[in-house]
Amino acid sequence: MSRASNVNTSRVAASKGVAFSKSPVLAVRLPTWRSRVVLFVLFIAFVALAVRALWLQGVSTQFLQKQGASRYMHTLELPATRGKITDRDGQVLASSVPVKAIWAIPEDVQEAPPAKLKQLARLLDMSDAELQKKLDSDRSFVYLKRQVEQDISDQIAKLDIDGIQTRKEYKRFYPQGEVTTHVVGFTNVEDQGQESMELAQQKTLQGIPGSRRVIKDRLGHIVEDIESVREPHDGKDLVLSIDSKIQYIAFTQIKDAVEKFHAKAGAAVVLDVHTGEVLALANWPTYNPNDRSKLTGEQLRNRVMTDTFEPGSSLKPFTVALALDEKRITPHTMFDTGNGSALIGGHIIHDTHPHYLIDVQGIIQKSSNIGTSKIALGMPAQDMWEMFTKVGFGQQPKWGFPGAVAGRVRPYKSWRTVEQANMSFGQGISVSLIQLARAYMIFARDGDIIPLSFQKVTEAPHGTPVISPKTAAEMREMLEMVTQPGGSAVKAQVPGYRVGGKTGTAQKVLNGRYSQSKYIGNFIGMAPMSNPRFIIAAMIDEPGGPVHVGGDVAGPVFSALAAQALRAKNVAPDSDLTHIIIPESAAQGNM
Repeated sequence: MSRASNVNTSRVAASKGVAFSKSPVLAVRLPTWRSRVVLFVLFIAFVALAVRALWLQGVSTQFLQKQGASRYMHTLELPATRGKITDRDGQVLASSVPVKAIWAIPEDVQEAPPAKLKQLARLLDMSDAELQKKLDSDRSFVYLKRQVEQDISDQIAKLDIDGIQTRKEYKRFYPQGEVTTHVVGFTNVEDQGQESMELAQQKTLQGIPGSRRVIKDRLGHIVEDIESVREPHDGKDLVLSIDSKIQYIAFTQIKDAVEKFHAKAGAAVVLDVHTGEVLALANWPTYNPNDRSKLTGEQLRNRVMTDTFEPGSSLKPFTVALALDEKRITPHTMFDTGNGSALIGGHIIHDTHPHYLIDVQGIIQKSSNIGTSKIALGMPAQDMWEMFTKVGFGQQPKWGFPGAVAGRVRPYKSWRTVEQANMSFGQGISVSLIQLARAYMIFARDGDIIPLSFQKVTEAPHGTPVISPKTAAEMREMLEMVTQPGGSAVKAQVPGYRVGGKTGTAQKVLNGRYSQSKYIGNFIGMAPMSNPRFIIAAMIDEPGGPVHVGGDVAGPVFSALAAQALRAKNVAPDSDLTHIIIPESAAQGNM
């Protein structure tokens, strides 16, 4: 209806005496209760808004402030610098260098120019597809690459790609690389120790990280530094017992020996007789801790600590020392070893060559299995077992070095006669190389034994007596005869120094049977004999070719290592002998 029509209708109503309030134009067609309902609903809505406003501004203030702060305020971790590892003279073996972690907010990076993303992939040493796969993540945060060198990080920053950020972290660097890796170990990308002393001393080295609060914008940029919550505390430096000069000598000598004899592996360890410090520990094969991209299990194995083997004849001195200490024999007691074979406990035991009637000194010098067996069977099995356990065989090492094994010595109650005989010359018992080296301390230290240490020692430890000083002195004389003409380790001689030790050659056990072609040759010795300073143990695993006995494959390693170590530490010569004397028959009886 038009406005003119309304006006006319009003005029008509007025002309007929109808009141304006009762005009048909103003007639209400809706029920009154509906308008009242609308008014009530509006009233309730306003009350609800008032209550909500009161709740938000009065009761929930702290919660809302916390939620708001979580959108723009962040707590950043401030990494602590991992402590350095040095050798006994302060030479750095492991240190931390600052690097950057490159991370991204995927949804912010998607708008970046393709050309810049290609450059980013190239700098990160990734393919375009690899980078895109990471950026396609539905997470709000993703690492692109960890431990990026500083110069690469600077180039990435210059690309100025929204959503690409960097975070400070540290990368471990090992200056001596593969030479000391089996002692020092390495850390993972999170700077956590994974092997050797890096793992053993994790709590000491890692330090305590700090933190600070900052305000970030939508793109993750820091726009304001609020406060420092906790200052980082750097890790403590660790001083090892290792002597870098001796360590390098040991490493090169064992490497050369493995290559020379076409062996599977080799290991060497050098101990300080006076302090029990481990001056060198070397393995081959090894690996470079600065580049572990091609690391294998064979390279990772710390054979000095974790591999056990039957020591063979290098165990004979302990049987003889026990008999001497119990006064069951003297160095000149005679034994008939026959023509090189003897029936003991229903089994035939052989010597490499007939020795017939020889004294105890000859048994050690010639390395007679038969003579040692007869000495062993003259004693209770329990006495031998106690001797083995006192020097650490079959006992879990407590040297603070991860992975160190206990070896195996069966309970003496289960020994049969032939088993007691076999154990006397190193069969049926398993030890690690470092256990064997430490056990020889009873001969070098006048009968007592001390704990080993991989950290520098400031005070000489107290020893635990095992045999008498007299017995130890008698054993040193016999061990020195092993390296002299007529002995089984003439190749272990050191010009200018008196040395002594014992060879060991053991058949490897494969599938429960002794192999006829695979051996482990070892030599454990000390120098100089006038006042022993070092105990040196060397082991060659599976030497190839006809030469495989300990005196021929491990003896020369001892000789070269001892000669250089003695000179490196300025130990005065104690012998007029300046040339090694090796008779034509030197290879005979070198077990």
